Amino acid sequence: MNPPNPRHGFFPDEVVLQILARLPIRALMRFKCVCKLWYKLSSDKYFVHLYNEVSVKNPMVLVEVSDSSETKSSLICVDKLRGVSEFSLDFIKDRVKVRASCNGLLCCSSIPDKGVYYVCNPMTREYKLLPKSRERPITKYYPDGEATLVGLACDLSAGRFNVVLAGYHRTFGHRPDKTFISMVFDSESSKWRKFVSLQEDHFTHMNRNQVVYVNKALHWLTGSCNCILTLDLSFDTWRKISLPGEVNCGTGNRVYLLELDGQLSVVQISDAWMSIWVLNNYEGEDWGMVDRVSLRCIRGMVPGIFPISQTGQYMFLASHKQVLVYNRSSRLWKEMYSVKNSATLPLWFSAHAFRSTLFSCG
Repeated sequence: MNPPNPRHGFFPDEVVLQILARLPIRALMRFKCVCKLWYKLSSDKYFVHLYNEVSVKNPMVLVEVSDSSETKSSLICVDKLRGVSEFSLDFIKDRVKVRASCNGLLCCSSIPDKGVYYVCNPMTREYKLLPKSRERPITKYYPDGEATLVGLACDLSAGRFNVVLAGYHRTFGHRPDKTFISMVFDSESSKWRKFVSLQEDHFTHMNRNQVVYVNKALHWLTGSCNCILTLDLSFDTWRKISLPGEVNCGTGNRVYLLELDGQLSVVQISDAWMSIWVLNNYEGEDWGMVDRVSLRCIRGMVPGIFPISQTGQYMFLASHKQVLVYNRSSRLWKEMYSVKNSATLPLWFSAHAFRSTLFSCG
């Protein structure tokens, strides 16, 4: 063990850093005034790597709660370790809605200005206004001028991110065809690139919300639940991954796509059971079931409950007015958050998996 450092009393530097790496980012920002070393922590490569390495193991749920008039909304962060906290995106200086979440960053679209997108870190309150692509979105996408799919890929190790806008082409006044236009923004070049393919898949609201970034690719579950549509960002190619053979998309079953400790995961909810698979072999498409959970204790909530985020130990689920956490070790359910006002939309409608990271998007 290192000898005591007079700057930190009797604790070696590494012990101090390990403690600080487990604090909320807001506390780290306040502690900048303690000393010069702590002031520089948020930009120190070793500490940023350490902090992100610790925080990615603690997934949270981010939900947007609106009042009955829909004029005001707030973001609620539900954290198994630190409880519930509230914050806003007012630092963006625009009315926005969250479209995607990945490794501590959010991709938001402007509500008044179609085609305007931001990437922000809500914990450090940094944001980047993305340059507009040269495409004309009102004639490009169907049905409302917005992209069918919005994806955010944040690579913590490389210190870069990508934003993906993809949708079916529609000539003004005509039905959409099978031409699938994909626009990819690269934070390193600060430019968009475009490629075109043919697709026939459609997506529900939850399919669009639950985009998963693993293996340097973005993944969406198709609306028909017959496959997972995958975008490889290294080669700008789309491909399809088969679902586990045991998945049944018939009446009474609902299927969702999540991430589990860096692996792609499929969750199926039926009237009495929740089954969870992970993709053990990505290239070979080899799925394995990791858990089967009885839903008897929450039977009355099952029709309106949706899985949002998970680890090997916990599963977060959202209903109309509640966020629940299931402990896989103890097999116990716990309410983490409940809406007190008259929210206009159910919580699951605007819920995203989230992690708190030190990542600069500016």
